[in-house]
Amino acid sequence: GFSNPATITVGCMLVLSAALDRSGALSPVSNAIASVGRGRPFLTAGLLIVTVGVLSAFVNNTAVVAVFLPAVTAMAHSEKISLSKLLIPMSFAAQIGGVCTLIGSSTNLVVSSVSVGAGLEPIKMFEPTQLGAILFGVGVVLLLAVSYWLLVPRHVPGEAIDEYHLREYLAEVEVRPESPLVGRSLHDVATEEDLQVDIIGILRKGKRIMAPPAYNVIRAGDVLLVEGRVKHLLEVREKEGIDLKGDLVLHDADLASEEVSLFEAIVAPGSRLEGRTLNGFHFRRRTGLTPLAVQRTGQALREKIGGVTLRLGDALLLQGTAADVETAKAGKDLLVLGPIGIRSPRRHKRPLALLIMAGVIVAAAAGASVVGAAIVGAVLMVVTRCLTLEEAYQSIDWKILFLLAGVLPLGYAMTTTGAADLIARKILLPVGAFGPIAALAALYLITTLLTEVMSNNSAAAVLAPLAIATAYALDVDPRPLLMTICFAGSTSFLTPIGYQTNTMVYGPGMYRFWDFARAGWPLNLAFFILSVLLIPRIWPF
Repeated sequence: GFSNPATITVGCMLVLSAALDRSGALSPVSNAIASVGRGRPFLTAGLLIVTVGVLSAFVNNTAVVAVFLPAVTAMAHSEKISLSKLLIPMSFAAQIGGVCTLIGSSTNLVVSSVSVGAGLEPIKMFEPTQLGAILFGVGVVLLLAVSYWLLVPRHVPGEAIDEYHLREYLAEVEVRPESPLVGRSLHDVATEEDLQVDIIGILRKGKRIMAPPAYNVIRAGDVLLVEGRVKHLLEVREKEGIDLKGDLVLHDADLASEEVSLFEAIVAPGSRLEGRTLNGFHFRRRTGLTPLAVQRTGQALREKIGGVTLRLGDALLLQGTAADVETAKAGKDLLVLGPIGIRSPRRHKRPLALLIMAGVIVAAAAGASVVGAAIVGAVLMVVTRCLTLEEAYQSIDWKILFLLAGVLPLGYAMTTTGAADLIARKILLPVGAFGPIAALAALYLITTLLTEVMSNNSAAAVLAPLAIATAYALDVDPRPLLMTICFAGSTSFLTPIGYQTNTMVYGPGMYRFWDFARAGWPLNLAFFILSVLLIPRIWPF
């Protein structure tokens, strides 16, 4: 499984995509869309859909969405456009574009690998492009219609302090000279069991210190900005030597300072934070960032945020210095949103990164080994310092590689033990009695449904041997059925959990679960009809 060309190619493509990101190769495109579409939401949506789709044909679509998400969020904030009108179309466009080439979708690589293992021809670089281009053209029209008519404007970005419902959980307290807190460090105060609030800022002699270091010592006359649950804020009044100040009216700017910024980030795919709590991860010590609030699918979580078990797509409201934000953006745990663009990409490496990526595409299109071209490209990105070795390691989503290494041998086992042949004869062969096109339609529907509830790579690895067995049982060419899995497995539109890009936009867009089904069913229906009609014409039985 680990030596399989699909596993190696997917890993190398993640490295190549990360190098393009680090060099800022895609940033000018996202900035241009934000600039041209300013004040024209419908034009913005169209440009975004087309651009993301085209780029996803050659660059890992998760990486493309990760690059565009902050730019789109910043534009929505500045133009007061609802993100829910833009993010689902962007995610869907990334999936549609990815299926247009062999390297655009890991599903295509998996199906190609299973095909080779069965003694058949591999999928060529641009073999899926003819049908992919047709589906993409139809998809652009449908996505624009979906954006305009079907997607509810869930949320127009405003102040983060209101979006995270933070205002009612903040208070200012003044420390009197006789207070026992005077002369104690923030770290000592934080460890007190009877003080159940977090100190997130200090106003001292007219100067605001946000996200103060733990070693900072409290002085008489300090005004502390504290965060906590209402009952704990009320308990603060009972503390000796502390006065709770009333009539507190705060804005986002009040939670920042000259040194400290307020920003949002989401838990990124492959993040070490997924499935862990902020306290368990020692988040503040590791990152230097101060977490203020957590939001999940548009709902603020108001329990003690340090104990919240985080999920992919959770949004965090954070405080941090420019250096801390830069470090967060350079890592893979958080995807920083909003207008903050602090990290300076290696712009001088941009032409070189694009040249290497173009070389990989040209070599694969010319008939060279795709896995060989991907390996050489990934190595060149590191050797030429477009990407450091550490960044290359961080860019690889090891969960995906372990998943592929596990499910690909399962697919082969289904073939060698006769399980695929048995299932094909019991399920698909009866449908095939109505002709191979009926079997193709049934396989498309099965693949679509499986992709919505499990990994698209897993579905492809399990169903590809089944498609080959069905073709042999019907005495037809397996190619049309294999291409059916490619297209059905790479387009997951009905749920936010069926594809990583859907999960990434779920929280920032403040979507409901059924928003994806509402927006996705027209595309699923159209793609099903077009695939059943056109696949047998492009790849005859």
